[in-house]
Amino acid sequence: MTPLRDLTHRTAPADPLSLLKGRVHEAEGPGRRAFALFQARRHSGTVLWILPAYEPQRPMLHGLPEGVSERLLVLTPKNETDLLWCVEEALRANPVGLVIAEPQQMLSLTAGRRLQLAAEAGQSTGLLLIRTDHGSAATETRWHCAPLPAPDADSTLHCWSTKKNKKGTIGSWVLNWNGTSAAFDMVSAAGERSQPAQPAC
Repeated sequence: MTPLRDLTHRTAPADPLSLLKGRVHEAEGPGRRAFALFQARRHSGTVLWILPAYEPQRPMLHGLPEGVSERLLVLTPKNETDLLWCVEEALRANPVGLVIAEPQQMLSLTAGRRLQLAAEAGQSTGLLLIRTDHGSAATETRWHCAPLPAPDADSTLHCWSTKKNKKGTIGSWVLNWNGTSAAFDMVSAAGERSQPAQPAC
């Protein structure tokens, strides 16, 4: 197990958990919101979280990781069309560091490409929290995220696996991250694969 590290500003390719800037990524599985909060803690600048107005579960400001609540704006469009419009406009807004969105339907290839072009134009990072197997062909990376049983009361384990990665490593990582700071323990190392990975943990 590696020592606790603060990787908030680390963006080197050697960091397998970094999301490439200027691209849109996806996360699925029951731990996708924890993954989104982890990324929000690591990205600087304004964080926009866009979810449907009828979604009852929303980020609670007092329960967010340190330094996130002050930078977070929550948008609640009325329908899917408005949600995608908000995401596209937010990605084009240069000062925005991270755009998190929760679309309820599978994106068409055209919609996925539009979001990628918007992220490139704004040099921002997008993260779509999707239902399992609702991924877009245009996405840069797709993650499967799930919590794991913890060996003791002080541990909070997460398994994050890449199912798709256009430019980097495919693998699975187990982290001990308590959801409050940028510090975490990497429990297992990444593995290189030539074929798309299935969640390994």
